[in-house]
Amino acid sequence: MSFCCGASMMGTKGTLKHYRTQVHNVPLLFCPVCHRVEVHHRVENEYEILAEYAHGDGASQVDFQDYVMEDEDAIFENVVNRESEDPLTVVQSQIDMSLDLLVIAKWMEDEKWQGELKRRLAVMSQRRLRLQKQP
Repeated sequence: MSFCCGASMMGTKGTLKHYRTQVHNVPLLFCPVCHRVEVHHRVENEYEILAEYAHGDGASQVDFQDYVMEDEDAIFENVVNRESEDPLTVVQSQIDMSLDLLVIAKWMEDEKWQGELKRRLAVMSQRRLRLQKQP
């Protein structure tokens, strides 16, 4: 499980640009608050090798799934949420985790961490309100 902004990152697949080469269907971890994206640690080496070779060959696009046969369920087994889940469920899960961590931060008397978690909770609460208002 990877953490960012005080709670867990979501598992997803996406496209990354490596110089002039776009690599599609890369397993990623995504922070729903600050939007930080990183290649999932289980395929990071494979991504770097594929991206370098594709760039060296002058390919403009390459599909990660065509070259790396990792099981998606195995890759994302340690993430709390996936982008493909119901957005409201994901946001509520993120809020619940942040509240649990806030209790620990208060117990540890870590003011900086408490501030980060409160900012994350504010962002996630706003997102939950927007999702609840959608028809």
